[in-house]
Amino acid sequence: MSEDVRPIVIKRIKKSAAGHHGGAWKLAYADFVTAMMAFFLLMWLLGSTANGDLKGIAEYFQNPMRVSLSGGTGAGDATSILKGGGKDITATSGQVKGGEMAAKRDAGKDLREQLRKEFEMRERAALNELKQSIEKLIDSNSTLRQFKNQLLIDVTPEGLRIQIIDEKNRPMFDLSSADLKPYSRVILREIGKALNAVPNKVSFSGHTDAAQYSSGEKGFSNWELSANRANASRREMIAGGMDENKVLRVVGLSSTVLFNKNDPLDPSNRRISIVVLNKRTEEAMLQEDGSANIEVDGEQGVESALKPAEGRN
Repeated sequence: MSEDVRPIVIKRIKKSAAGHHGGAWKLAYADFVTAMMAFFLLMWLLGSTANGDLKGIAEYFQNPMRVSLSGGTGAGDATSILKGGGKDITATSGQVKGGEMAAKRDAGKDLREQLRKEFEMRERAALNELKQSIEKLIDSNSTLRQFKNQLLIDVTPEGLRIQIIDEKNRPMFDLSSADLKPYSRVILREIGKALNAVPNKVSFSGHTDAAQYSSGEKGFSNWELSANRANASRREMIAGGMDENKVLRVVGLSSTVLFNKNDPLDPSNRRISIVVLNKRTEEAMLQEDGSANIEVDGEQGVESALKPAEGRN
């Protein structure tokens, strides 16, 4: 008798202590990192954007059609015909913020202005000391003392001004000429030496009264005469010991600036004005002229060929 024999199959399942969990955690971590990067990027943008731009962005999300309806390059400037916003003071140039740079510029400007004011105070004090020393020089010199009424010294916005004016019977120059009287030479030489006490530049201007030459303004006139007299005064002061590099300007002003406006023919209108310039006036002259040494000198010898009018300067 035959019996059916069935094969016996034995299944064995191998179990491990730690099973594989899959890649789901990697996706979750990548999403987290992406979110954090977006968050920090947003924080950086908010920190580096000007307040006007932030306001414009907020208004855009509230009303996206505003720019197209109102015009402008952005919501921040849609309400104005002028371009909105401005330079962001939080912007950096290298390692320095724009606001810090502006603050440093303002501080430097304030410091320069303070130093300038202090310099001008010291300069004014030095000019006052020079004024006092010249006044003492006049009082101590018997020759100069008798001309005290013809020497006018005062401090003006331009600097220390010394005016040497004519008197009726005591002119500084020969009639209608740039030739100095002997006593005028003494005055100019003594003043010239005193001016070396300060480093300031000096300006000379010659003035006449309103009496005209017979030829009027067409030929040799008060313009040439006043310029010649100013330049003669400059030469005499240099001959007396004044540093020639101190001269900044020599001009003839004819009768345009009268000392006695009520009487254009008054002898006091004939004068030489010497100004010890302060730094501000000196800089203004240099900026205007573009040169440090400008001299206006009339033609020497021309007056000898022309006959003056009656009662000339």
